[in-house]
Amino acid sequence: MTVTIEFLGGVGNVTGSMHLLTVGRHRVLIDCGLFQGRRDESYEVNSEFAFEPSGLTACIISHAHIDHCGNFPTLVRKGFRNNAYVTPSTLELCNYMLPDSGHIQEEDVKYVNKINRRRGMPARWPLYTQHDAERSLHYLKKIEYHRPKEIAPGVVLTFFDAGHILGSSIPTIDITTKTGPIRIAYAVDLGRPDLPYLRDPQTPKDIDYLLIESTYGATRHPPIENIEKELADVVNRTVRRSGKIIIPSFALERTQEVLYFLGRLLKKKKIREVPVYVDSPLACNVTSVFRENWQYFDEDMRDAFRRGEDPLRYKNITYIRDVEQSKRLHDKTGPMIIISASGMCESGRILHHLKNNIENPNNTIVVVGFMAKDTLGRKIVERKATVNIFGRPYQLKAEVVSIKAFSAHADMDFLINYAKECGKHLKKVFVVHGEISQSEELRKNLRAAKIKALIPKKGQVVELIHGGQT
Repeated sequence: MTVTIEFLGGVGNVTGSMHLLTVGRHRVLIDCGLFQGRRDESYEVNSEFAFEPSGLTACIISHAHIDHCGNFPTLVRKGFRNNAYVTPSTLELCNYMLPDSGHIQEEDVKYVNKINRRRGMPARWPLYTQHDAERSLHYLKKIEYHRPKEIAPGVVLTFFDAGHILGSSIPTIDITTKTGPIRIAYAVDLGRPDLPYLRDPQTPKDIDYLLIESTYGATRHPPIENIEKELADVVNRTVRRSGKIIIPSFALERTQEVLYFLGRLLKKKKIREVPVYVDSPLACNVTSVFRENWQYFDEDMRDAFRRGEDPLRYKNITYIRDVEQSKRLHDKTGPMIIISASGMCESGRILHHLKNNIENPNNTIVVVGFMAKDTLGRKIVERKATVNIFGRPYQLKAEVVSIKAFSAHADMDFLINYAKECGKHLKKVFVVHGEISQSEELRKNLRAAKIKALIPKKGQVVELIHGGQT
């Protein structure tokens, strides 16, 4: 029986994670992420698969970030009809994340088509709709951490906690072959120790093959303790000039972390009590999932919830769902803080807030997460003089501040140590989910640690053999 893995997405970049594991005649897809970048390229990449979706035996989704689960509705629309396995919290989050993704695509296309009609340009179509996304949810099946599940003959899946976001997992796959067992771990994405809320990443042992992210494979993160000081500095500086603080943020996890730290600063009286608006129906829904799933947090947070404390609720915060209420923020004068999705500034309400505030030098755009190549967020981080929003040019006059300590991804040192801890059976590490410079540096350092490492190319197929010969 032949066992292979084909690298189909999230190689050479950090979005669109997707890898195909073939075990004899059975095919298991690991992640089905949405590739994010230029509009036309994204549509082309996401709309087609390099395999027949109806031929899959199963799918595994590591966590609820859109770059890991966001193209699952397209998979179902194209014919997938079997089970997709997730952790319980990931299932609850996907119930909101995927329909929201479909809704945002429909709304963005509607807005772009209105502009295109004026210019005599052809209409565009969403990759999938909210209805498509809701239909796909029927195929998600939950498995608790540490409870092995046979998902195909001779293929057993176990989830370990990745410590990256609520519900994130390291799918570990045990394969029985005639020549012996093969054990694969998928650490894409992998969290950092001591993050707020989350339990530390777990390490499955006796791994033969490891897929590992390299988002920050050449980077050492500043201490998490830096967050409060940097955030307080930028808030106070912008408040003094009566500006607005615009924070593009992933609705899942990063928004809740920002709120957590803002709450701490308010409690310590290190920032003024200015209005804080969470302008994202998805972030509102996700926050409710957090409150309902506090049993998956670390011990400190579980104790806080047992005492009846809620670190995501304080008096000057307003959660906004209604679109008209969102529009009214454009006419309000600062100072204020607006947290809105999407995190990479590719869709959603954040585009409208940027459009209305990016040309005012009194305002500040605070970047609290990774911005992939070719996204609007990356162009803002790089401080391009002019950026396009909804196809129109805007001058970037607002201050831009990146708080790098916010990252929920493991850095170079943690990734290397993690690979070492996977055990003496580790025969090869596949370095994925990173821009090429980050991946190459991680590969170099893994090899220096006497660990065989490969950066696969998109579409590359590698045979996995008991004993580690590939």
